[in-house]
Amino acid sequence: MDESPIADRQKFIYTCRERLKSKKFMKSPSRKLFYGVIAIAGLALLSSGSSAFSQQAQSQVMTTTTNADTEQAPKLASGEVDSLVAPIALYSDPLLAQTLAASTYPLEIIQLQQWMDRNKNLKGKALADAVAKQPWDPSVQGLVEFPDVVQRMAGNIQWTTDLGNAFLAQQSDVMDAVQRMRAKAQGTGNLKTSAQQKVETQTVEGGKQVIVVQPANPDVVYVPSYDPAVVYGPPPPAYT
Repeated sequence: MDESPIADRQKFIYTCRERLKSKKFMKSPSRKLFYGVIAIAGLALLSSGSSAFSQQAQSQVMTTTTNADTEQAPKLASGEVDSLVAPIALYSDPLLAQTLAASTYPLEIIQLQQWMDRNKNLKGKALADAVAKQPWDPSVQGLVEFPDVVQRMAGNIQWTTDLGNAFLAQQSDVMDAVQRMRAKAQGTGNLKTSAQQKVETQTVEGGKQVIVVQPANPDVVYVPSYDPAVVYGPPPPAYT
């Protein structure tokens, strides 16, 4: 496993009030999470009632639109949202949370990739200190420890932009889609507890059951690499 020291900075913290609304993987390196703590209270980033996340989303909408009266894009159908989240739905909850937050800053993702290409010599604490000086959102800075994720997001910036827009405009739909895709992967035998992760089904408020994915080691985040068309079975196909 490829691990790097946990940075001291703990900026990427989300405190929310509800629990998660919530073929095997090709092995890719496990990496220590960039921030010492990503506080997803009760797995709450994936909850539809996340007040902290709703406030952040509203703020980001205000700063990324030039006209408050701009017409909203049409709402995506459930199948389209399924396809959007398919490439990342099997990430552990902390990494999924960070990826969704970072997707709302597509330009910064491109800048991060370019910066990483210019600073390949930086490792560990030196890398963490250097990226912390950049004027990017903490969710984007934190992805420096996950080059495979950065490559996916920067390499298909239209998908990243669409994912971020969907997350801002249809947060509960995105979370529902994550649960649908996890259930499909679980049904095909491709999402289960392993040496890298713990997969559990939990009952949340209202009696709804949700699939929770957590790192087996809290200090190490496993980045799965998989073909959505294989792990989920027949349609919907992966969004590419």
